[in-house]
Amino acid sequence: MTEEDSIYGAVRTAEELGRLVRAHRKHRRLTLETVSGLGNLSTRFLSEFERGKETAEIGKVLKALRTLGLEVIIQPRGRATPAHRTGKTREETP
Repeated sequence: MTEEDSIYGAVRTAEELGRLVRAHRKHRRLTLETVSGLGNLSTRFLSEFERGKETAEIGKVLKALRTLGLEVIIQPRGRATPAHRTGKTREETP
C-alpha cells in the first residue's frame, strides 16, 4: 500500500470527509485558490468543507470532489472497499 492509498477509505462524518479531501489536495500540491479557480467554488466554501462543516451544500461538495478527481461510491456498511483499479478488495491487497 502506498502512502497515497493510506489517506483514502470509508467516511462516516463531515469532518472525516473534509480531512480526506484536504489530505488529497495537499498530496496533489494544490492550493485552495487553485481548486477554487478550477471548480468555480469560493475559497471560503472549500476551507469550511475541509474543516468538516456539516451543513455544506451537497451540490458544491460533489463539485469540489469532481474538481479534485475524487468520487463518491455508496455501498452497504461492512463490505470490503475495492482497492484502486486492481480488481481486488483491500483485504486481498498485500
